[in-house]
Amino acid sequence: MSGKRIVFCGVGALGSSALTLCRNVPADLVAIDFDRVESKNLLAQAFVKPSVGKNKAEAMKLQLQNFWSVKIESFGVRVGPENVEALLAKADLVVDCFDNQKSREVLSTFARARGIALVHAAISGDGTFGIVRWDERFTPDAEDHAGQATCEGGEHLPLIGLVGAALARTVQDWEKTGERRDSMIALRSVTATA
Repeated sequence: MSGKRIVFCGVGALGSSALTLCRNVPADLVAIDFDRVESKNLLAQAFVKPSVGKNKAEAMKLQLQNFWSVKIESFGVRVGPENVEALLAKADLVVDCFDNQKSREVLSTFARARGIALVHAAISGDGTFGIVRWDERFTPDAEDHAGQATCEGGEHLPLIGLVGAALARTVQDWEKTGERRDSMIALRSVTATA
């Protein structure tokens, strides 16, 4: 192991996809999410049927332990100003896969104050683009409305896979060389000409 501690905050669509792809990163992995797996999550998130009803962080830990030798911890809590220090103080890298501005700002404020590396991942509400961006070049925006569903129903699954893979590669590159590369994946229409 490299001795690095990589903390994934939010293991829904993007977080579960990226964390699954980071199972071979030689680091101590941590999954944090307060939510529970629902059957509808199976359409767009990297959970299996036996995970339904379990806390997402714990379910992800159990799933990853089925692979050869993944060292992972889980915390089934909501990250907020009152517990961010306890949850992230030992992190070398924080991976933000939250879907709301308030939670992203809590991570950013803490990471900047402590000098901890922080990378964000996000998908637009309409599923036309996704980004992976380091904190120094990221500004979280508000949801269109509070509690807005994101990545529901599986219609954006291919984009989730692409952004999750880009995020996993970003984490791998950072762990290996310290490189901080951003990515943007955009879907656009191309008209064929005869």
